[in-house]
Amino acid sequence: MKPNLYPGIPSTADGSGTIVYVETAISEAATAYPITPTTNMGAGYQEKVANGAQNLWGTPLAFVELESEHSAASACEGFALAGGRVANFTSGQGLILMKEVLYTISGKRLPVVFNIGARALTTQSLNVHCGHDDIFGVLDVGWGCLFARNVQESADLALISRRTAEATLTPFFNVQDGFLTTHTVESVRLPELELMKLFVGDPKEKIANLFDPAKGLMVGVVQNQESYMKGKVAQRLFYDRVKGALMESMASFGELTGRQYRLVDSYRMEDARYALVGLGTSMETAKVAVDFAREKYGWKVGLVHPTCMRPFPAAEIVAALRGVRAFSVIERVDEPLADCNPLTREIKAAFADSLRENGKVPRLLMMPEVYSGVYGMGSRDFRVEDALAVFRNMVEEKREKPFFACGVGGDWGLSPEEAVPAGATGAFSMRGHSVGGYGSVTTNKIIASLCSERFGLYVQAFPKYGSEKKGLPTTFYLTVAHEPILTHCELNAVDFVPVLDTYAFKTGNPLAGLKHGGVLYLQSTQTDPARVWEALPPAAKKSIAEKDIRVLFMDMVAAAHEFAPTADLQQRMQGILLLGIYLKVAPFAKGMAEDKLFEKLKGVLGKYFGRRGDAVIDANLRAARRGFESVREIPGEIIHGALAPARA
Repeated sequence: MKPNLYPGIPSTADGSGTIVYVETAISEAATAYPITPTTNMGAGYQEKVANGAQNLWGTPLAFVELESEHSAASACEGFALAGGRVANFTSGQGLILMKEVLYTISGKRLPVVFNIGARALTTQSLNVHCGHDDIFGVLDVGWGCLFARNVQESADLALISRRTAEATLTPFFNVQDGFLTTHTVESVRLPELELMKLFVGDPKEKIANLFDPAKGLMVGVVQNQESYMKGKVAQRLFYDRVKGALMESMASFGELTGRQYRLVDSYRMEDARYALVGLGTSMETAKVAVDFAREKYGWKVGLVHPTCMRPFPAAEIVAALRGVRAFSVIERVDEPLADCNPLTREIKAAFADSLRENGKVPRLLMMPEVYSGVYGMGSRDFRVEDALAVFRNMVEEKREKPFFACGVGGDWGLSPEEAVPAGATGAFSMRGHSVGGYGSVTTNKIIASLCSERFGLYVQAFPKYGSEKKGLPTTFYLTVAHEPILTHCELNAVDFVPVLDTYAFKTGNPLAGLKHGGVLYLQSTQTDPARVWEALPPAAKKSIAEKDIRVLFMDMVAAAHEFAPTADLQQRMQGILLLGIYLKVAPFAKGMAEDKLFEKLKGVLGKYFGRRGDAVIDANLRAARRGFESVREIPGEIIHGALAPARA
């Protein structure tokens, strides 16, 4: 078997970081107006520009922040017309505001790539989290559209989008789930610089300058009755080439890297009688449900993920689903006045074509039963149990809910399934309770980088907070495992719970889901373990004793004041102390010499804080070591002795 020339550089990154990595290597410029959750993409690109970065061909990068997304799209149009390779980063209302310009860009055959962090639109309220109504709102503008399921795909599809766009003179959207991918740190293999240079090529050799006065060209003019329609229909000559060029790009990328992409990706569909169809991160979560349903219930179920939404792969979807009795299409968008939601509509249309001989899709005599549902809008949690409920709704064949809603009650809700142990093999999971601005989310990223880049483990780290993040409760999650982590949902069963928010026990139950024998960390100003124990609520004490939970404590606030090199870092330094405490309890770090452990950490701290200088790196390293060495544990006799009379 021929080895892959470019297997990728092992690293950790979130979806925003991979986009910055790719675009600053291959593009010449970017324009943007900051909008959550793609702000980090623009900020990362702008930082590279401020530091004098050049692309792979030695061209200094340029970045322009305009006064709106509409203007940012117009600036991309102008740059592309002048023969430049340009990128954009946007989401939600920003993408919709651009729509007028998006038609113009495709009509002028400008091969730009816009990176989208898919976000819910302000329909019944403002939400900055994941939804697909923004991207479905612009699928009629004549752009190609690819959909990533994870951080790795966000990087790879950025390259595939770019190559295909320039081969066909067709702009592309490269879409990933807002927050669920844009802000989730995972183990990735970053494309090598040599690969990117080879795969997309020098923009100066691939993109025509339509504004060259020496080669006059009519573009974007006014046309009347006798001309407009001829030009519009003639656009099909460009679009007819897109599918073949995209398949060629995917195949070429697979040969070079070993990472295979197809227009439609299927999982365990060989003998499936029932299938789930959807887009984005949920389709990785649902893989766990497929395996569980087959093993426990004997259901022959599978998954279909359209990696490509434009051009719509009608023939490939029909081919993937033609053998099933029924399939359910789940969507992060709801259009109640339409006959059904947009992805469901397109798949139904493909099957309608399959009932007659038309040369486009495989011929069928009858089509499967079609169920349609909504889920995950505004990043509402989509769990393995939700996917199982969707399968059960089909398998039982009662047609009680041909339309359903996952994760909510009411007339459309599906009956909840029993909890499924969905963690990766040998996983160690953490759920932290903190306050926005304490630095915990950054610490979570650093821990993920350490575990992946220095210990060779798979990681997934992500925060949960609303648009009102700073100063208010924040939850953060981390899973470390010896195999890829497929579930993209909140963790209901964890091994370690650090509580940095002193009000956490008053506003919720931090012990929920903490496993038997797990570890709890408490921020406390007390030095006497008995006093720390006394401060806990009675219900918490009872749960800790019954589940045999270890309780650690330390005053990180005081230590943070000691180590922070500047006043503005005192609050954020608390998170770095947590890093040391994590290493104290993590099973993969046990038995390793302390000096060797912190030598590994130093390299990772340089990745995050190197631009601030050695003093900041050293301060963070010393703070982490203090957390490792100074954290204390409440003795078991205090925990169990306090409840002895009650047990007697």
